[in-house]
Amino acid sequence: MKIIKHCVPVFLSLFFVTLTMAQEKEVKIKIDTLSKDVFMLTGQGGNIGIYTGQDNVFMIDDQFERLSDKIKMAIGQLTDQPISFLFNTHMHGDHTGGNAKFNSRATTVVAHDNVRKSLVNRLAKDQKLDKKILPEVSFSDDITFYDGDETIMAFHVHNAHTDGDAIVYFLNNNVLHMGDTYFSGRYPYIDLKNGGSVNGYIEAQRKALLLINNETKIIPGHGRPSNKAELEVYVEILEVIRAKVLKEINAGKTLDEVKNNSDLLSAYDSTHGNGFINPERVREIFYTSLKKD
Repeated sequence: MKIIKHCVPVFLSLFFVTLTMAQEKEVKIKIDTLSKDVFMLTGQGGNIGIYTGQDNVFMIDDQFERLSDKIKMAIGQLTDQPISFLFNTHMHGDHTGGNAKFNSRATTVVAHDNVRKSLVNRLAKDQKLDKKILPEVSFSDDITFYDGDETIMAFHVHNAHTDGDAIVYFLNNNVLHMGDTYFSGRYPYIDLKNGGSVNGYIEAQRKALLLINNETKIIPGHGRPSNKAELEVYVEILEVIRAKVLKEINAGKTLDEVKNNSDLLSAYDSTHGNGFINPERVREIFYTSLKKD
C-alpha cells in the first residue's frame, strides 16, 4: 500500500507534465494581416496584436510563458526589430503570462494602474515568479504613443471585463485591439471578482463603437478578427440579455431559477454558447452582476 501511495502522485505528476508538453507542442501560432503595419497572432490564450512601425515595434498581450519562444519566432517573420513596448490589456494570465520572457532592456511593459497592482499581488503570493512580469509604466485613464505618422491611443474602460481593462486604437492603420472587452462570436467572460461588471462591459463596447468606422478591423480578446458591424450586433445581443435577466430579477426570480432557465437566452445559445462561457454560466454572470448593481 505504501508503494501505491507514493507511486500515484508520481504518476499523476508525470501525466500532467507529459500532457502540458504535448499541448505546447500542438499549439501553432497563426498570423492574420489586418493592415499594412498591424497583425493578429492567435495561439493559446488571448489574441496578440503586433504593430511593426517606422521606428518601433508595439506588442499587445503575450499569452502564456511556455509559448513565448513560439511567439517570438512568429514575430520574427514580421520584423527583425526589437519590441519597444509590450502593452497588457488587463491582468489575466493568458494575456500577461509571457511578460517576463519579453521584458528586456529594449522592451518596456505598459499597463493600467490596476493591472500593475494585480500583478504585484500575484508576485507577493508566488515568490517563484519573475519580477519582470511587472509593468514598468502604468497609467490611470489614457496614454498615447507616437511612431512616425502613426498614433497609438490606449483608453482605460472602467469595470468592464476587470477593473484594469484598456482598449488600444491604431489611428492610421485603423485597427482596434479590445482585449477581453470583446469575445468575438461567443458569450463573454466578465470577471466579477476582479472588478468586472455587465454594465461596464457594455459601456466599454459602446465607447469602442464611438472610436471606429465601417472599415476598422477589430482584434478581440478571443475569437476571430472582427469589425464594426459585428460589434454592433454583439452589443445588441448583450443588451437584450441584460434586459431579459433584469426582468427576471425584478420578477423576484432567484439565481438558481435564472441559471436553470434554458429557454431564457435560447435565441443566442447555439451561436454564442459554445465557447469558454456556456449558456448557464452567462446567465449566472449577468444575474450576479446586475443584482449587485
